Amino acid sequence: MLQYERILFGRLMSYVDEDGFRANVGIIVISGCGRVLIGGRTGAGGWQFPQGGIHYHESIEVAMYRELNEEIGLKTKDVEMIGV
Repeated sequence: MLQYERILFGRLMSYVDEDGFRANVGIIVISGCGRVLIGGRTGAGGWQFPQGGIHYHESIEVAMYRELNEEIGLKTKDVEMIGV
């Protein structure tokens, strides 16, 4: 198991490995009519799904909802999680 995948008390650690990577969530947002949200990257060009790091104290689900709120303003009540 890689160091950044270790689980401590049921939660992923906020560990950055020797290549600069850490545990992360990436979220695919699909509207009710089947459209997929892809956001433009500020200052870097290109496109990506909402995403971000998992903090030491967070579960994957909590990190996902935090990132959705930080990046696109969605609240927990605004979305339905259909898979992990």
